[in-house]
Amino acid sequence: MRLTGLFLGASMLAIALPASAQTAPRSAVPATVPVQTGPVTTLRDALVTAYNTSPELAGERANLRATDENVPIARSQGLPGINATAGYSENVYDSAAGAVQQQIGPNRQVTGGVNLSVPIYSGGSVRNNIRAADTRVEAGRANLRSAEAQLFTDVVASYLDVMRDEAVVRLNQQNVHVLEVNLQATRDRFEVGDLTRTDVAQSEARLALAQSQLQTAEAQLISSREGYIRVVGVAPGTLSQPPSLPNMPGDSASAVRVALDENPALQAAHKVSDAAAFDVKAARAGRLPQVAVQVGNNYYNYLGSVGNPALYGPNDGFSTTAGVQLSMPLFQGGLPAARIRQAQARQSQAIEQATQTERGVIAQARSAFTVWQSAQRVIESSKVAVEANRLSLEGVRAENSVGTRTILDILNAEQELLNSQVQYVTAKRDAYVAGFALLAAMGKAEAEDLALEGGPQLYDPTVNYHRVRNNINDWASDPAPQPQGTRTYLSPIQTPEVGPDPGNDPVLQRPVDTDTPNPSGN
Repeated sequence: MRLTGLFLGASMLAIALPASAQTAPRSAVPATVPVQTGPVTTLRDALVTAYNTSPELAGERANLRATDENVPIARSQGLPGINATAGYSENVYDSAAGAVQQQIGPNRQVTGGVNLSVPIYSGGSVRNNIRAADTRVEAGRANLRSAEAQLFTDVVASYLDVMRDEAVVRLNQQNVHVLEVNLQATRDRFEVGDLTRTDVAQSEARLALAQSQLQTAEAQLISSREGYIRVVGVAPGTLSQPPSLPNMPGDSASAVRVALDENPALQAAHKVSDAAAFDVKAARAGRLPQVAVQVGNNYYNYLGSVGNPALYGPNDGFSTTAGVQLSMPLFQGGLPAARIRQAQARQSQAIEQATQTERGVIAQARSAFTVWQSAQRVIESSKVAVEANRLSLEGVRAENSVGTRTILDILNAEQELLNSQVQYVTAKRDAYVAGFALLAAMGKAEAEDLALEGGPQLYDPTVNYHRVRNNINDWASDPAPQPQGTRTYLSPIQTPEVGPDPGNDPVLQRPVDTDTPNPSGN
């Protein structure tokens, strides 16, 4: 829950959500609109929107609220219980009364009573059940933090996917345009006899290939934008460059140390193991005595059916009873021992699951660090490759103008430049996503520090816990559940249209080829 460094250190990010990002479009029929004309969306905007509207996160919060209720359920076993009883009975046949033709007792009666039972000692089962429930609440809160971190990681990945695919579409559009110019120039030179039909065919084939690559890139962009809507809940609009990731670890060992201390999934696993230990203690109470104080007050009325009140007493009256009940189990057919062994086995399972989770956290931190570092190196290599391929293309064009290079050489050089540019933007995406995944593994990509001035009200899981923990009202309930997550069936149908390059990456701004082929070949 420490995104302060990520967002507070990025002064270019707006604090308040744009109005259009707060609610999904509401129209009778989903609209097909160019998304590049929408409002500028920052990464923080996307994270805040997902935090407030994600059905997955809302479901995890509801699951935690259900876990909270285990505490008052456990507490209720140690609180006094009051119950009322009422009854009516009719004596339909009495053989003795029939023999002497004399009523010897009441023929009918109404009874009512109130009984109070106060548990005094239960062998520690109530106390340990409450401890187990409280510990599972803590585990649930850690699981909620883990769900938040996973949601934020998905948002970052979908955000960067859209940015990457928009850049790839622009690059392919640019490539198609260059190849169209090349094809026209080739045809012109063919007309004047400077080139052969083979050269024209090569240019036509390369243009067709580029057009198919553009169509593939456009399909991928649509898929990424729809994926963004699935995760965030609204259309992406125009995405701005994300801020730099802060406080990245210097080595894998540092990342692992932080992850072992801060990873919420690992903390949840340890809490589940602790709760299982309390379950074992509660199961042991099944072999111990239980003591309860009982008080009862009863009213009876024979409804005038007593024939001789002087002999059999009045037709109505009250009775009060009080006492202490001791229950000492002597033999239960092995039930308490079986329950203890069962609880111990589940404790053993929880311990092993904690170890398994620890293994996963260590592997996740090490892997994310390695991927992040590798992507950083790929960025540098790809940047060098882009510059080298650009110079190569310029050289090939110059050599073609003096007849030492063919049209195919130019086409190959253009394709290599395109490939290196796509690799460059892909590496930038991979590095950022891997870096954020590393922060998530280290427990530093959660929601706690998102509540900046003008930002969202963070969900506080302790509010519901304190609301229900000491609630002893049998008739209390919550309102009927209503959907919290945003539905997306009315969101705009996404298109592959992209706006002009926003200018955040100078390498992508520069055209693939600034030279227009000379039809004369001179």
